[in-house]
Amino acid sequence: QVQLVESGGGLVQPGGSLKLSCAASGIIFHINTMGWYRQAPGKQRELVARITSGAGTNYADSVKGRFTISREIAKNMVYLQMNSLKPEDTAVYYCNADIYSRPGYRADYWGQGTQVTVSS
Repeated sequence: QVQLVESGGGLVQPGGSLKLSCAASGIIFHINTMGWYRQAPGKQRELVARITSGAGTNYADSVKGRFTISREIAKNMVYLQMNSLKPEDTAVYYCNADIYSRPGYRADYWGQGTQVTVSS
């Protein structure tokens, strides 16, 4: 009943920028925390950034100062602005959201992922 769809991934040179978007759709009463995770080949999925409904944020140490997470609550959207990209940022990036579809029912949802490749 709820879907998350990411967009904005692609190929970029080191030092470049990309902006990822994630749209939540379906039966949504309230979205608590939204976030971005990534998984590189041979590595475990890791938290990149997350943002609460009150706009509080958390970032992985590896992206602090380079990435910025934001959201538009009324549109059920979350964004990840990625600057000064490095080859080690190459990964599949996944959108995550903690959502109430109705009062008293909360569940965790994931998008299918979008590929980000940083290479010369």
